[in-house]
Amino acid sequence: MAKQRKANVTLHFNSDNIIKDLFGPQDVNLSILEEQLGVSIFSRGGTIKIVGDKVAVKACEKVITQFYSVIKKGASVTEDDIRRALTLLSHDSKLKIDNLFSGEIFIPSRKKFVYPKSEGQKKYITAILEHDMTLCIGPAGTGKTYLACAVAISEMLNKKYKRLVLARPAVEAGEKLGFLPGDIAEKVNPYLRPIYDALYDMIDLPQVEKMIAEGTIEIAPIAFMRGRTLNNSFVIIDEAQNATSQQMKMCLTRLGYDSKMVVVGDITQIDLAKDSHSGLVEAWHLLKGIRGMAFHELCEQDIVRHPLVSEIVKSYENRGGDS
Repeated sequence: MAKQRKANVTLHFNSDNIIKDLFGPQDVNLSILEEQLGVSIFSRGGTIKIVGDKVAVKACEKVITQFYSVIKKGASVTEDDIRRALTLLSHDSKLKIDNLFSGEIFIPSRKKFVYPKSEGQKKYITAILEHDMTLCIGPAGTGKTYLACAVAISEMLNKKYKRLVLARPAVEAGEKLGFLPGDIAEKVNPYLRPIYDALYDMIDLPQVEKMIAEGTIEIAPIAFMRGRTLNNSFVIIDEAQNATSQQMKMCLTRLGYDSKMVVVGDITQIDLAKDSHSGLVEAWHLLKGIRGMAFHELCEQDIVRHPLVSEIVKSYENRGGDS
């Protein structure tokens, strides 16, 4: 067995405040680096010493120096960011972490930035900004809906669009919704809750309610888009894998002048009846090559939820057989 090559490196930084943010509460970020890379980290003031295997020390140095640069530019760094950077570096040792914090989306209502957490997410944001229509597929937790909402809110609050329309199939309740008791809001709210959750993370609750009351934000099942032309609107179709072929065609043809549409879904989680085909899958293959449209696929490496989610998705993808 080859003997590991020991190494150490000493880093010097000028700002104690940035160092404090980099280390995290109770130095939790350093603990993550030590645990996952198998190194020992010693700090005193603005000086950091890393000791361990040569390859691990080099990786740790890269993470620390690049995250220092990221914080210096005004971004905040969480435990998840550190874990995520280590995961991405394990796949690509040449990855520039600070590049992941470019392409930020400014949310005026919160006076904060939303940053892509992976190269795939960064390209997704670029695709949305540069195309009138974007189709995006990917597993749970890759930020498909959240990032689309972030771009939409930023663009709308900057007066680029007059209205935000968010729709998803209510397939779990039956798209017709007729057999459920209560009025339409009571019927569809549980199935639209993920969209509300994304909005509430970017806009204060009273402002969201005001914008909905004024019609600036509209949230509804996709069946309620029939017969409409959506001008000056930013449209997001969520959970589009559960739209039928006819519904997908109907949604895509609602796009009006000075509008943008983002269609997202996870084609591994189709809940349609066996005799129905996913409109998203069909559109993905049928419409590629049309000018002005973007097709972007996010993968397991783009998952930004709890680290276990990535492992769960990977296990299901590797299982094969029936889904």
